[in-house]
Amino acid sequence: QIISAWQFHILIARLLLSLLHAEDVCDSGSCHPAIGDLLVGRSEQLTASSVCGLTGPQKYCIVGYLEGEQKCFLCDSRYPYNPYTHPNSHPIENVITTFEPDRKKKWWQSENGLDHVSIRLDLETLFQFSHLILTFKTFRPAAMLVERSTDCGHTWKIFRYFAQNCAESFPNIPSGPAKGVGDIVCDPRYSDIEPSTEGEVFLSVSLDPSFEIENPYIRSIQELITLTNLRINFTKLHTLGDTLFGRRQSDPLEKYYYAVYEMVVRGSCFCNGHASQCSPVQKLRGDVFYQPGMVHGRCVCQHNTDGMSCERCKEFYNDAPWRPAEGSQDNACKPCKCNGHSDRCYFDMAVYVANDRISGGVCEDCQHHTMGQHCDQCKPFFYRDPLRTISDPLACIPCDCDPEGTLYSGLCESRTDPILGTIAGWCLCKENVEGVRCDMCKPSYYGLSGSDPLGCQPCTCNPSGSLSFSMCDPVTGECLCQRFVTGPHCEECLVGYWGLGNHLYGCSPCGCDIGGAHNNLCSSSDGQCDCLPNIMGRQCTEPAPGYFFLPLDYYIYEAENSALDIVFREPTPGKPITWTGPGFARVLNGAGLRFTISNIPFAMDFDIALRYEPEVFEYFVDVCLSQPSASDPKTTSYILIDSVSNPVTYFLLIIFIPVSRSLTECVYEFFLPTACKCHPQGSLSSSCSQRGGQCPCKPNVAGRCCDRCSAGSFGFGFHGCYLCECHPQGSVSTLCDQLTGQCSCRREVDGRCCSRCLAGYFGFPNCRPCPCNGYAELCDPVTGACLSCSRFTTGSRCERCVDGYYGNPLTREPCRPCMCPESPASNRYFAHSCHQDPRTLQLVCNCLEGYSGNRCDECPSGFYGNPGRPGAQCLPCSCNNNIDATDPQSCNKVTGECLKCLYNTHGPSCQFCKPGYFGSALLQNCRRCTCNFSGVNPAICAPGHGVCLCDRMTGVCPCLPNVIGSTCDRCASGYWNMSHGIGCQFCDCNPRNSQSNPCNQFTGQCPCKLGYSGRHCDECEENYFGDPRMHCIPCTCNEQGTRKPECDKDTGACNCRVGVTGKLCDQCGRGFKQEFPTCSQCHLCFDQWDNEMTTLFQTVQGLMRFAANLEDKRDTLQKVAQMDLHGNKMDEFPDLNGIIDNIRKEADQLYESLKQKIHLYHSLNNLSHKGKKTNTHHVLLLDMNVFLLQSCGLPGNPPCVITPCGGALCQNSNGNKQCGGPNCNGTLPLSTNTVKKAEETDMLLNNLTRQLQESENQNRELTHTVKEDSKWPIKTFAGIEQKKGGKWFTDCYNKV
Repeated sequence: QIISAWQFHILIARLLLSLLHAEDVCDSGSCHPAIGDLLVGRSEQLTASSVCGLTGPQKYCIVGYLEGEQKCFLCDSRYPYNPYTHPNSHPIENVITTFEPDRKKKWWQSENGLDHVSIRLDLETLFQFSHLILTFKTFRPAAMLVERSTDCGHTWKIFRYFAQNCAESFPNIPSGPAKGVGDIVCDPRYSDIEPSTEGEVFLSVSLDPSFEIENPYIRSIQELITLTNLRINFTKLHTLGDTLFGRRQSDPLEKYYYAVYEMVVRGSCFCNGHASQCSPVQKLRGDVFYQPGMVHGRCVCQHNTDGMSCERCKEFYNDAPWRPAEGSQDNACKPCKCNGHSDRCYFDMAVYVANDRISGGVCEDCQHHTMGQHCDQCKPFFYRDPLRTISDPLACIPCDCDPEGTLYSGLCESRTDPILGTIAGWCLCKENVEGVRCDMCKPSYYGLSGSDPLGCQPCTCNPSGSLSFSMCDPVTGECLCQRFVTGPHCEECLVGYWGLGNHLYGCSPCGCDIGGAHNNLCSSSDGQCDCLPNIMGRQCTEPAPGYFFLPLDYYIYEAENSALDIVFREPTPGKPITWTGPGFARVLNGAGLRFTISNIPFAMDFDIALRYEPEVFEYFVDVCLSQPSASDPKTTSYILIDSVSNPVTYFLLIIFIPVSRSLTECVYEFFLPTACKCHPQGSLSSSCSQRGGQCPCKPNVAGRCCDRCSAGSFGFGFHGCYLCECHPQGSVSTLCDQLTGQCSCRREVDGRCCSRCLAGYFGFPNCRPCPCNGYAELCDPVTGACLSCSRFTTGSRCERCVDGYYGNPLTREPCRPCMCPESPASNRYFAHSCHQDPRTLQLVCNCLEGYSGNRCDECPSGFYGNPGRPGAQCLPCSCNNNIDATDPQSCNKVTGECLKCLYNTHGPSCQFCKPGYFGSALLQNCRRCTCNFSGVNPAICAPGHGVCLCDRMTGVCPCLPNVIGSTCDRCASGYWNMSHGIGCQFCDCNPRNSQSNPCNQFTGQCPCKLGYSGRHCDECEENYFGDPRMHCIPCTCNEQGTRKPECDKDTGACNCRVGVTGKLCDQCGRGFKQEFPTCSQCHLCFDQWDNEMTTLFQTVQGLMRFAANLEDKRDTLQKVAQMDLHGNKMDEFPDLNGIIDNIRKEADQLYESLKQKIHLYHSLNNLSHKGKKTNTHHVLLLDMNVFLLQSCGLPGNPPCVITPCGGALCQNSNGNKQCGGPNCNGTLPLSTNTVKKAEETDMLLNNLTRQLQESENQNRELTHTVKEDSKWPIKTFAGIEQKKGGKWFTDCYNKV
């Protein structure tokens, strides 16, 4: 429901009174200034794009129907409005509310006929907008829109659209209520033509509580409720349609303009909840005053805020971020905490977040040598006095540090912090400086200097050579060395010493071997001595690679080299080797061995060692040593040793061991390094053991130089030596020839290792002759099976004949060839083997597959050919396994043609499926064709025969046209009704009305879209109507007022039940009470009233006929006007005067009849106003509605959707009323056409009159009479329509 502006003002006033105390108190939370009219005091800031009479007096008229009423006036707005001197001035400032007694005497008015007019309010700052109320003197605009700006008019945004027809005036703008915050919609509620005056337009921007708004202070929300400028754009005037008839006596646009009694823009100073009062934006002189009730724009800010809209914090109140006040939270700005050292600060969001959103104010220009966010820290080179608070002006004291030894030229710790371990005033020493004032070098440092970034230089004493408990001099840097260490920094060893840093205490002696080094001097870094040739090692105690030191038993002499009886011995795995050489020399009792010593380099003392292994427990050995005398070669010296009493003694070897005083003397005199001389083939490398010179031998290689094979091996070479591996059962010894590796074998044994039997023997180690009955010389050496049996024998002992031969080799009966039918050597041998029947002595052949007979000279069942002929053979019948091979008649014995095919196959080779079958004959899966006889070609699949020829491989049947499926059992897509011999018929679905072309294959029913039916979808469905070739429209009939079917399929006319009428069968009919859907019959008095209305309707029909008759007469008058009316031309129209007289008389009669019927209608209307017969009043209104519905359409009253004539209740596509049109015989269109034709007739008669005046005065007078008579009924009719009783016609006319 729309409330008036005064009612709204009273509502707002009451609201303001209830909130008065709350707005004045800002301590309890948010507060807001009072809401007022923003236009008050701003008349100079309110402008309009059009004002009537601004340059001079301007005529304007009003729409009125009362006789004698003044309808035209003057507007003169050159001077401001004054009720006494300038009452006709209508400038824009007249819309400002002044609460004067007679407020309707002044208003703002635009120029005549302008559709596009705007009103603009320019505010001096940002205001919060509440609502807008416009009260119009004239019709409200048919279309308008309201805009706002928040940047002083640089950019504009739409508040809302208003239009009677939103779709026509503002396309693409949704109509109706907004669905979300910020939605721009078109409101149709405030744009109707009624009321014609004091109509209001209301716009409110209050946020809908149904919308979910998380934060109402975000920018997008604030832009909806704040503004600096407001602009109202009128885009379309309301007219009554007379502007379409052109100008006659006056300009119809003089009646149409915009006029506003009052404009109210309610709002308040926008203060973000931080003020309850506002002050003027500009300070005026003391003698200048603002208009009472003016809403000022500068907020009187509270909560420590500042700015035009309290949009920022006051100076020095920036410890928290500015926020608008919300509800009970004032969100006041907090003062910065600068401890009395500053009076300026700013807010830093990063600092605020880092402080857990507790404090974000950063102090500026801190005094008293302070710094930091809260001026709570001392500046560099100052420190906090622990006896004073930070707010004390003397809280920061200068640092007392030696600038030579401190960082940053005297910087100290600014405060004491136990957690960080800092002490206020403690100097920040350089890295190598210490002391309270940083005036001393740290231990092991010297030379304090300000130019040194580290303060002091480190002592350069070698830690390995200097004493650990001593430090360098803090001024000179001199060091104290360990023993055997010298140098200014204790960095080198004395001569004869080495290893500084490699030992715990200083340097160590060289320790060079006197026998291996030239002297006792060595390298000071690694201690390497100066070695003799082929000697190496730090102390010269090791031979060079490829050299070795001779062992004490180096001069050794093997007894095997001096004896003939040698006993070789092989090593036993897991037991130590207690001998040298290949073995032992056996010495008999009383015999001896002579060793010749010839390789002693020079004479010296030797010990002799004799190694032996006795075979008895008691023995004696005599050793005699002889040496030629240098003075007398014949002189001989002897050493007597007791003889061996045992008969036999093993002499192993004899060793000469030099007896010396020391190893060093031995080396000097005798044991210089000797070359290894490792054999390149028998050794793994050229290096040998440093002690004794033993070379690393390859497998099974022996000797110090690895130059021979060990006992029990042979084949010395790059691979080493191979083991003899003599078989213990086949050989007489485990030793073999060291060149060939051949072992000594027993009789009947052969092989290098004596591990197999001789040829002709088997069964090692018990070798026996081969048992081959004289038919083979060799046999398998393990099993004894004979190899290469001769004379057609075979078997492990050559005991039977080979296949193809017969005989008995065991009885020396020779093997003879099988004649089946010829010998195996021929190409006509068709048997595996044969044998001789012992009773009949007949030869019996074992035939190959495909042959039969005693001599294999016949073909069996399933084969064909003549093996009896030379070169011929039996071949299998090629029937692909589709015959019975045991049946002799299954194929031709001569040609091989298949005669009895099985498994539904046929053909010379049974390679095809029989006619009427399909599949693969090769796989024996031929199956009968299963064709649907209704869907196949009768010529190929004749019914009654039971055989249908389908595809031999796939089984697909030969289908009729439009039939598919492997068995021709269904119609193709888009076809139905399978018929024998014909196929399937086309569905023929309407492509426009069906969902798809395929139809039901049995019924042919197409899948129709909604609203369509019929087999082809070419009919409208029940409760739908229209031309199915175009479209079917759903019937919108009221179900309670209709019968089945609801509407006519062709016209859409609803099939109303008795007592119901209306286009949708939703109204009670004439003569029935208006209580739908009951619709009980009316009182009998209705018939009397109905008769009178019928008479009135007939009168109107007579007027319609009069208009049609006038149309005919106009043609005649046009012909008269086109003729040359001179002289005797008038004789051609002798009945012209009669025609005009008849027209006048007929119009008089119709006019009188029409006046009588109108009088009757007034009488009935008065009855209804007096309260008589309430039901009759409803019937009258209903009959009038029916009458109006018939006044626009064609006979038969077709519905609005299909008739071009429309009706009183019909609307066109734009939503406008539609009544009448071309070829329409309704009351309104024919009456309108009558007026038009009468005016055209008037013009023709005027032309005719002027022509007749030149020829005949009498005709001129007659023509003038006709003209006046013709105009009279039209004027009379126009007068009728303006009477109150003819309001129905005027209303319909206005709608059009």
